[in-house]
Amino acid sequence: MDIAFIVVIFLIGFIGAFISGMVGIGGSIIKYPMLLYIPPLFGLAAFSAHEVSGISAIQVFFATIGGVWAYRKGGYLNKTLILYMGVAILIGSFIGGYGSKLMTESGINLVYGILALIAVVMMFLPKKGIDEIPLDQVKFNKWLAAVLALIVGAGAGIVGAAGAFILVPIMLVVLKIPTRMTIATSLAITFISSIGATVGKITTGQVKYYTALIMVVASLIASPLGANYGKKINTKILQWILALLILATSIKIWSDILF
Repeated sequence: MDIAFIVVIFLIGFIGAFISGMVGIGGSIIKYPMLLYIPPLFGLAAFSAHEVSGISAIQVFFATIGGVWAYRKGGYLNKTLILYMGVAILIGSFIGGYGSKLMTESGINLVYGILALIAVVMMFLPKKGIDEIPLDQVKFNKWLAAVLALIVGAGAGIVGAAGAFILVPIMLVVLKIPTRMTIATSLAITFISSIGATVGKITTGQVKYYTALIMVVASLIASPLGANYGKKINTKILQWILALLILATSIKIWSDILF
């Protein structure tokens, strides 16, 4: 492997993990197309879609660890929310992953597309007052949180994704969780949901280990930097960045379905 390959892969991993740490989503929406299309532009090895998804799963796993570590102080991590939504999304992703065998590819894509569309609509709904709630006084319906995470997990499991970009608008709009707590907590939940995907990709031989190692090193550096930067940005700006990223995800999914 030459130095150009290392630099390009490191930068892809760094950018994806920085944004992941900053806004609380796994970052696959950024890394997936970058890994697929950028290396060939520089005359480097082209990865298959399976290899890209395998490398991306490993990177999300480590990027979320780095982000959670950066948010561990300050009361941003809501442990009750992590417990209820984390367990539910794990169960849901297992059911979805198993049940996907019974669905057609177009059916799987349609499920994901509908979830993405709902997430986009929710991100553009008004979220007045949520960031005025003191972090130690945040209250939410635990069982509603668990049921919604179960549904998201099932949908994400069907298509093999972490589902954070759908969880974030649910936490902001439905559960009324403040923006910074949503970002930190969603990173922890995404970490839990990425465990299954990571194990699955490794056991089925879909991971290019050398490339994944470069991405992991970049993630462990960039994700805490992104999280610390996110703490300083106005929450309205963070919400808009999230909304645009989720919109981009939805456009990509629907373009795949329709074209």
